[in-house]
Amino acid sequence: MGQSLLTSVGYVRRDGSMFCEGVALDTIAGRVGTPVYVYSASVIRERYQRLTSALAELPVHVHYSVKANSSLAILALLKSLGAGVDIVSGGELHRALEVGFTGHDIVFSGVGKTVTELERAVRAGIRSINVESEGELHVLNDVAGRLGAVVAVALRVNPDIAVDTPHKYTRTAERGMKFGIPHDTILAVARTMAAMPNVKLTGLAAHLGSQIGDAAPYALAAHELVRLKREIESDGLAKITTLDLGGGLGVTYHDEPAPDLAAYAAALAIAANEPGVEILVEPGRFLVADAGVLLTRVLYRKHSGGKDIVITDAGMNDFIRPSLYESRHDIEAVSSDDAPSLRANIVGPVCESGDFFANDRLITDVAPGQLLALRTTGAYGYSMASNYNSRPRPAEVLVDGDRFAVITKRESNADLTRRETSAPEWMEG
Repeated sequence: MGQSLLTSVGYVRRDGSMFCEGVALDTIAGRVGTPVYVYSASVIRERYQRLTSALAELPVHVHYSVKANSSLAILALLKSLGAGVDIVSGGELHRALEVGFTGHDIVFSGVGKTVTELERAVRAGIRSINVESEGELHVLNDVAGRLGAVVAVALRVNPDIAVDTPHKYTRTAERGMKFGIPHDTILAVARTMAAMPNVKLTGLAAHLGSQIGDAAPYALAAHELVRLKREIESDGLAKITTLDLGGGLGVTYHDEPAPDLAAYAAALAIAANEPGVEILVEPGRFLVADAGVLLTRVLYRKHSGGKDIVITDAGMNDFIRPSLYESRHDIEAVSSDDAPSLRANIVGPVCESGDFFANDRLITDVAPGQLLALRTTGAYGYSMASNYNSRPRPAEVLVDGDRFAVITKRESNADLTRRETSAPEWMEG
């Protein structure tokens, strides 16, 4: 069999064996072990360049959504391409600063920022804190006052826009959800903010959800942010210089259509046409999902209740999306020329019935010892991994051309208990 492209740039099949760029996946598994996440640097570069090219005529800056994949090497790669970052925790702020992002590169979102996190963000001099409630605004004003700072703030708007996403948990912009400030109260919050000495309203933000394939909701959000900007400015409350349209661009996991970037750019242009305004976007999944595969080795085969079951060494603690979001990820045998011929449940070793990667899926007839690759796992894979069942988290590998490197070492059993004690030091209550 010759070379044939798989579903994403960076992954090819040569003589029946899957390669990530110039490196055979079975070579990585043999050297690093399984389970292991593998990422293609060329895919990340290609996605970033595709997006920035589509938006080249607009005053847009890309801030990568760190929660999608927060590995330091991935952050460093995106920094080298010119991206900023969007963070949602103090830990992600630490990661961004560790890699060398400066304050102006960083936007801080999230509904439940603690005082400690806000203090760290103010000290770091980040570009903007996206405030999501009036209560947070008061706390931030107090924090900034204690630190002798005036902090740039964007109010995150809940625009009450329904978005068609594959799962209800990936929608964030409808009325009654925890995210953002209701759009019909933004003007009142801006008036309250005008009397606060240590916060300065410079932007408005909205994030609609995740895995969005249609540009129409972005156009609605852009219209709403422009309307609110004009109201705030006509009341003399602030000069709005940034409109943040969030992230959420979808990817093709199986047969979903790829997002229309020309239509997306046209939606952003609604906001970009406002004089003196810079647009921020916060893609995560779009930049890294296709870059990743999760390699796992088949441990056992069994037959039960008329079903074939393939048991692998990766589990829901390593990759929870199929269990949590009912997501579909294509699964392929790493070394095989054979067409899919086995209909099976592909499951892990975790002691939960929800520990599965696919049910009733047609795959190649694999035997114990063979490798499987779960596709499009570069986003919300390792970043959502856990130690459930006291299982060490897997390694992460980055491939660039014909070379690869371990960017996150596999955890050991000793790592699981490193911060614990069986002999606690008791304190008086």
